[in-house]
Amino acid sequence: MIEAVDLHKSFHLGPTEVHVLRGVNLEIKRGELIAIVGASGVGKTTLLHILGTLDRPTSGTVRFDGEDVFMRSDQGLADFRNQRIGFVFQFHHLLPEFTAVENVMIPSLIRRDTNTTARERAERMLVEVGLAHRLEHRTGELSGGEQQRVAVARALILQPDIILADEPTGNLDTHTGEEVFQLMRSLNRAKSITFVIVTHNEALSNQADRIVRMVDGQIA
Repeated sequence: MIEAVDLHKSFHLGPTEVHVLRGVNLEIKRGELIAIVGASGVGKTTLLHILGTLDRPTSGTVRFDGEDVFMRSDQGLADFRNQRIGFVFQFHHLLPEFTAVENVMIPSLIRRDTNTTARERAERMLVEVGLAHRLEHRTGELSGGEQQRVAVARALILQPDIILADEPTGNLDTHTGEEVFQLMRSLNRAKSITFVIVTHNEALSNQADRIVRMVDGQIA
């Protein structure tokens, strides 16, 4: 499904060039749940952002179903992300003035779906993640685990091919983190959605289909 070929990524900090990715090659199969692990600063999040087309590599190629996605314009990449990729982050990035259902509706509204269609999809997704009773609660009225479930529902509303999750349980206690991970695992199995999860949690990474370990900007 995804093929990353010889990815390099460098940043300039003043006169210094910092090499974050150093020739990463990775294939991700449709329906896999893989965990990317490694010490802080080895390039895990940078790799995830490039796979999600949030950032362009300095050099190298990322192909989705054979298409070199970085041949697209910035607007083309934005459309691609909206249609094909869902994101879940350590911090849920929910809008506090909105209810749970309104937060989940946002990607559908960005795609210019009608308000009715977006709301129907959002309600359906919140039911799937176990929050049927919290549709009209605002962010501050939800627990940390419930907020992350809302974030998962938001990532899933447009039925993406892949979910990219950066430390999705890192801000949760052990029990709640396990619940959120099992939710993602069950969605992966039931819907054959591909999940790529960056995590420091070995107990969770050991439950993945495959572990990808990064060291100094490369896959070990």
